[in-house]
Amino acid sequence: MVILGVDYGDVRTGISVCDKSEMLAVPVAVIKENYEPKLIDKILNIVSEKKPELIVVGLPKNMDGSLGFRAESCTQFAEHLNEKTGIETVMWDERLTSVIAHRQLHFAGKKEKQHKDKVDAAAAVEILQSFMDSRKAGR
Repeated sequence: MVILGVDYGDVRTGISVCDKSEMLAVPVAVIKENYEPKLIDKILNIVSEKKPELIVVGLPKNMDGSLGFRAESCTQFAEHLNEKTGIETVMWDERLTSVIAHRQLHFAGKKEKQHKDKVDAAAAVEILQSFMDSRKAGR
């Protein structure tokens, strides 16, 4: 099934997608928009192009597993996205995805200044890949 991954942020939101076989998540875009209705409209454009059957939104948990203010904001965003798209939307633990994304960009030879524009899409890839890996492992 085609799945869309979302790393929701106040300023930038990363988007990723996988193929029908759910083998590999790839970056799609970083959307620079802080007004939620416009952000959702831009995501709707990607949804109409990629035709996902499921959307996975990163859930920023604290390191101890508790949920804070940011988690509530992401959950509300996911609910709004579900209402607008009509596509099932699930939350997925995104702890350390930005750290992993920065590390991967560094190993790919990208300079720190280049990370800002790419890290959110890379984090969305990490969120989606983690979700897919978990599904394959039967969790």
